[in-house]
Amino acid sequence: MVWTWPTVWTWPVLLAVLLLTCVAATAPGAGAEEMTGAPGPAAGPVGPPGPVTSVPALGRNWPVGRRPSVVRGWEPPATAYGPGHRGVDLAAPAGSPVRAVAPGRVSFAGRVAGRGVVSLELTGTDGPPLRTTYEPVRASVRKGDEVAAGDVLGTVEPGERTASHCPSSCLHWGLISGEVYLDPLSLLPARLLRRGPSRLLPVDGEPEPRSA
Repeated sequence: MVWTWPTVWTWPVLLAVLLLTCVAATAPGAGAEEMTGAPGPAAGPVGPPGPVTSVPALGRNWPVGRRPSVVRGWEPPATAYGPGHRGVDLAAPAGSPVRAVAPGRVSFAGRVAGRGVVSLELTGTDGPPLRTTYEPVRASVRKGDEVAAGDVLGTVEPGERTASHCPSSCLHWGLISGEVYLDPLSLLPARLLRRGPSRLLPVDGEPEPRSA
């Protein structure tokens, strides 16, 4: 017995069915439509140093004092979750004014894990913009505020949380480009870095040298 297609499945009808099946397989469904919105913030920690090799020396001043002691320097992590120190710690008594090192716009002013944090997006930087962070800070600015270099952002917070991060009261200062941490000291021009010795913990009883 010779097998034949039923009358209803003629070749033109069969080709039309196959064509419709292919179109349906390639058309975006409801799940794809949900993915067309703006992407949310990246998950996970900010990553290790990337291809960024230079940072413009936009800084006009130190964030605290004229030339604070660096209690702990920048120690870039090898991986996103690796150990390191993503910024620098600057010796500063509680209540010390914290100033913007360069002009910019406040992108965050609030509390993170119980600590006051201020983040500033620097003017004139793009692709992605540079952001400086300061903590622990009792903020006197709000998100969206435009600030100039030297403007006060708040004061160094007192308390046990500050002391637990440093041997004594300090300010943690960070610099981020997109999702990559950078050395915040690279923002400062040589004239500011040369003002006084670069040392770690100050020696008790030793007077601070005068600036040249």
